[in-house]
Amino acid sequence: MTIEITHTRREGTLIEGTSRGDGSAEILRLREYGRTQRQPFRWSRNLDCWYLPHSRDHATYTPSLELLAQRLRDAGFEVTLTIDNADRRSFSDAEKEREEKAEGRAERFGGYASSAAQNSEAAWKSSREISERFAFGQPILIGHHSEGRARRDHARMDNAMRKSIGESDRAAHWTGRAQAAANYERFKKDPGRTLRRLDKLRTDLRAVEKWQRGESAKGFSRSPADPELETEHQELTEEIAHWEQVIKDAEAEGFKTWSKADFTRGDFVLYRGTWYEVLRVNPKSVTIPHIHNGVGQRVVRAADNRHDGWTWTAPYDDVSGRKSADEMQQPPRAKAAEHQEQAPPVKEPVPAAETCPTSHPSPWHAKAHRWALGQHAPEGGPTPATAPAETANGQEDMALVLITSKNSRRSRKRALWALPRREAKAVCGDPRTSGRSYMLTWTDRPGTEGADWEWVPDNGSHAPVLDELGITPRREWTAAPQAPAEAA
Repeated sequence: MTIEITHTRREGTLIEGTSRGDGSAEILRLREYGRTQRQPFRWSRNLDCWYLPHSRDHATYTPSLELLAQRLRDAGFEVTLTIDNADRRSFSDAEKEREEKAEGRAERFGGYASSAAQNSEAAWKSSREISERFAFGQPILIGHHSEGRARRDHARMDNAMRKSIGESDRAAHWTGRAQAAANYERFKKDPGRTLRRLDKLRTDLRAVEKWQRGESAKGFSRSPADPELETEHQELTEEIAHWEQVIKDAEAEGFKTWSKADFTRGDFVLYRGTWYEVLRVNPKSVTIPHIHNGVGQRVVRAADNRHDGWTWTAPYDDVSGRKSADEMQQPPRAKAAEHQEQAPPVKEPVPAAETCPTSHPSPWHAKAHRWALGQHAPEGGPTPATAPAETANGQEDMALVLITSKNSRRSRKRALWALPRREAKAVCGDPRTSGRSYMLTWTDRPGTEGADWEWVPDNGSHAPVLDELGITPRREWTAAPQAPAEAA
């Protein structure tokens, strides 16, 4: 019987004419074939023949198939070898088939996962039903007539529980496979990945065109008369057109494709969740301060480059937004107004000894709050203060926002910002401005600057809260005049 070895781009590498036990399987399973010369052939029940994995839509490595044909001939088989690299399908057809197969795999793997989950549940119930006989701790009675049955029940319980655990692991495995297959199209058409893929494809196309002109590309040359170059040119052209259409569809849905024309030096670029000042605009990226400056920061400016002037490049396909320098300076008023409309009104404060401006007050929070307001202060500190009041002319008092730490032994308070009292209450009352070992609090009578309190650097960790509340902090303290006390 003749063994036929055929390869086309449309169908891949197939081997027909073999039969079980004829000795060809040992040769085909050797890991010495394919483009990498490390692939074995596999048997397909659907195709009813041997096939080489990942050989479709690619040109074959002819010496590998010639080696296979020679080995089969040496084993006594009659072999024919047919190679037609020009017979191919369009890239759109190939991609459509891959998406359909991914959907089929997702459905099939989902069925496997459901079946395994049901088997796990059934095995667990079976083990539990058997264990009801031993619910009250009945031991195995050695020498009793029930000893044999009890030992068999224990073995059955053990086997059922092991099966339940094994089927549960199997269900988790197939659930992951089903999820991966279901996400195939979404990840394949992700705009950022597609833009990077297009860059590579265009580079490959330029290399093919150079080879066709007899020039060197990628460090070597190819014969311009090679018919494979024309086929590769057609494939790359079709694939580029396909992914360009994917980008156009994404842009129609609101995706922004950034380029050099969108940026100038001094703008701010949103890169991986942080705003960086643009130091230089390049053809394919923008130069920004090194990303190590962005740890815990919302905005990184050129002056904040603390790592010896190190820089980083943010490629346009990984950029999420842009703001001018003026836009970065202006707070989002509209967003702040919307938030204030939706937020519940802030309650008037009660005396500091009775409350703590955190969502989950604890004894140390209350102690720190009293210390910030001057109550129970260390020797030489400010005197106790009462609850702040509005000024006589209706103007709101200013408050100093302080940061306190649980284990801090500082004699002077640490001030972050000076804000109107209403804004200070909103910031300090936000649960995001307190943690296990620190909290923000406020006071309108902090004492004397330098003696009782001092300014400390603001690392920007609370910038998202300030931005959401529409608050622009200042670091200049001017206490508003207090209302005169009423006569006794």
